[in-house]
Amino acid sequence: MAGTERGTRVAYLGPEGTFTHQAALEWARRHAMSGGTAGDVTAEPLDTVKSVHDVVADGAADVGVVAIESSVEGYVVPSLDTLLSSADVVAVDEVALDVSFDAFVRPDHGELTVVSAHPHGLAQCAGFVTGTGLATAPASSNAAACRDAGPGTIALGPTICGELYGLETYAKAVEDFRGGRTRFLVLTRRTAADAQLARSRATGATAWKTMLAITPAVTGPGVLARITAAFGDRGVNMSSLITRPLKAQESKYVFVVTFDEAPWDQGAREVMSDLLAAGDSLKTLGLFPAGAGFRALDGVLDPDHVPVGSVSAKDTGQARDRGLLW
Repeated sequence: MAGTERGTRVAYLGPEGTFTHQAALEWARRHAMSGGTAGDVTAEPLDTVKSVHDVVADGAADVGVVAIESSVEGYVVPSLDTLLSSADVVAVDEVALDVSFDAFVRPDHGELTVVSAHPHGLAQCAGFVTGTGLATAPASSNAAACRDAGPGTIALGPTICGELYGLETYAKAVEDFRGGRTRFLVLTRRTAADAQLARSRATGATAWKTMLAITPAVTGPGVLARITAAFGDRGVNMSSLITRPLKAQESKYVFVVTFDEAPWDQGAREVMSDLLAAGDSLKTLGLFPAGAGFRALDGVLDPDHVPVGSVSAKDTGQARDRGLLW
């Protein structure tokens, strides 16, 4: 289903009605604004993140859309690991969406016995789920939970799922934290990345974010300090750092860093030269325009948004001791 005169084909983690579906539609809207037309884009739902990757890798789709990070639940591991293990696919754009969950039931639902959603959805709505006193049933996606909801099921998903799957709204906005956001990556083949990035430049992109995988040649005390210092010494802002284990390599890890420059910027080039000189292996997982990510929080963090039991400089005596001592 590669893009020809028929237009651009977009694969996404389905079924219809997922947040990823909404992100794919948002990317299609941007595509239209940058010179295409709405009719140029065909969106196709697939069952797994790997399936999305595979159709992009073999050229059957022009781009793929997958979730990468929730501001509530953190990174989406299958998406991250798929990029780490891919030789042919990279991220060239991102879409960020507000995420809110409604609870749905069948019109003839009868006695309710279970709450169903993707595991991230169940976690983001833990208060509501606990309050129902019902069992949980993890689903492959929130939209799949709504599509497959049986008579005794409360399904959690985007508002669009109610009308899409003929459901009644049981409760609205049942997530624990208001203002949650999820980032989605737009994937394409490495050989097509230049054309996608050129499109972004043509629409005015001048600031960039890069995802870089760093695999240290030697591990041990100070390795992470050395890597982070490389960015600080060159004045390059590191906005995210996570670790993933190297497959079948006990206690050995790859560090995935997101930083606020493009690989061709001087600071980034100096950082990567420093890391290569230290013997590290590098792989660019993605490069995309900055500005589509999380909104900055206004003012002081709400206490609900820091780990329970945290202490700060204003805490003294026993309050601080309880937080910092075993």
